[in-house]
Amino acid sequence: MAKCMISAPQPEAVEAGLETFKRGGNVMDAAITAAMVQTVVDPQMCGIAGFGSMQIIRPGAGESSFIDFHGSAPLATTPDMWEHLIERECDDGFGFVLKGRVNEFGYTSMTSPMTLRAMDLALSKYGSMSLGDVMKPAIEYCFDGFAVRPKVHAFWMQPAQAGRMERIAVVNKLPASRKIYLDSQGELLKIGDCLKNPDMGRTYQQIADEGVEAFYSGSIADAIEADMRAHGGLLTKQDLANCAAVPNPPLVGHYRGLEVATNQLPGGGLMILLMLNILECFDLVGMGHNSAAYIATVAEAMKLATIDKDLSMGDPNFVDVPVERLLSKSYAKSLADRIRAGEKAHVRRLNTGAPESKDTTHLVVADSDGNVVNLTHSLGSSSGVITDGLGFMYNNCMMVFDPRPGHVGSLAPGKARFTAMCPTVFSRDGAPMLAVGAPGGTTITMGVLQAILNVVDFGMTAHEAVSAPRFCATSDVIELTNRIFRSVETELNAAGYETARYAASYVTPIVHAVRIIDGKLDGGADPAGDGMAASC
Repeated sequence: MAKCMISAPQPEAVEAGLETFKRGGNVMDAAITAAMVQTVVDPQMCGIAGFGSMQIIRPGAGESSFIDFHGSAPLATTPDMWEHLIERECDDGFGFVLKGRVNEFGYTSMTSPMTLRAMDLALSKYGSMSLGDVMKPAIEYCFDGFAVRPKVHAFWMQPAQAGRMERIAVVNKLPASRKIYLDSQGELLKIGDCLKNPDMGRTYQQIADEGVEAFYSGSIADAIEADMRAHGGLLTKQDLANCAAVPNPPLVGHYRGLEVATNQLPGGGLMILLMLNILECFDLVGMGHNSAAYIATVAEAMKLATIDKDLSMGDPNFVDVPVERLLSKSYAKSLADRIRAGEKAHVRRLNTGAPESKDTTHLVVADSDGNVVNLTHSLGSSSGVITDGLGFMYNNCMMVFDPRPGHVGSLAPGKARFTAMCPTVFSRDGAPMLAVGAPGGTTITMGVLQAILNVVDFGMTAHEAVSAPRFCATSDVIELTNRIFRSVETELNAAGYETARYAASYVTPIVHAVRIIDGKLDGGADPAGDGMAASC
């Protein structure tokens, strides 16, 4: 019987984590090893200059907690600094299009780099290995290289969508990135080509030898500040010094008699609990999985949660969020009553028309004792900026702030922006039974929700749950993958729902999960990704 399980979108990360278990490491050692490898082999999905949310479950210690590491706007930020540059909101509501793309690409697009701080905190508090030990596989991949996987290459070739720019600029526009991602003839590396990044390897080795303060206050911080100053960046050494990952209790709810632990704002856990509370009012099994009635009901819950997110959910240090009301079963029942009465919620959006980018990554690590690390981390969609000689790319999370003053997501120094990241664990009588999470921008909560319903309501395994056909509704349009039956779409259209069908059978978010039943582990890696679930 398997004693441990890892699910992630990168086989290299899964293998590195399993090898850490074999060397005597615990769940956290394996998770940080795998996560650091992810930063090398999926360098636009995540990185040490990114952000995220880490869920930690330790039944033996009675612990259920989070380490929150959402990046914050630099201290040089002002609420109205980009108001005059607004062109429009992105079509899917995930960010704004500004003149010069100053919020999306380049030196003014990044929030504070939190990931490395969080990894170090988690390892020092819960791990049994040193930072140098767990970074070794990542360092080896930097120097030895790895084969460019299809999904890595697909990100580079992603066309402009929903108002966002083509992602090829992330790797071919600025000199420091060109020298890493283009070959000797100046051509973009192809699928299967070996990508080496010795600059990143040297940076990682310095961090392994000196500790993370080399990054946040030492010579690496000096190099970062000099680069920012030379190119008009907003980040300063003071922003780096202020970086602090925050331990938090989970946001807790109940669904069908099971305990649900998910993350607090500015993460997306509140949306998960709100949708589950609404859907608990319905007999979903009686409707039939992915029937027209099922899709319409779940889609309405998605839309209603999206409306509340747009109106109310943000950084609780800056926004007074009515969390108690949004979590209440009575509020959820009132929304369910509206769905049952046939009301169709309206989400203010421009047209959606392309699958949202999966510019984030995830991993789940669990053992047969129920210890879990459930981690989502990201660079946004990547800024394209690499400080010459350091090798790693910075995030571009300023893009999703609202450049209009006076709104929930408006700019402010030190403020974090809402993200849909929602690592979530279900437990029965205190014993974890399902850990799930995903990358995929605003679609994360919608994919995680469906995986939960697939396991809890429909009894699926982790693999079945993340592989089943999905849909999404973050606007008035219900977006369907190509494996949703056309007969069902016809029923939805006849009921007055606008739909959009993707040619792809699998789209974002890329959901990963581990299920624990009576100490037995089974994992699921979304077929939309390059990854795998494997045990030891």
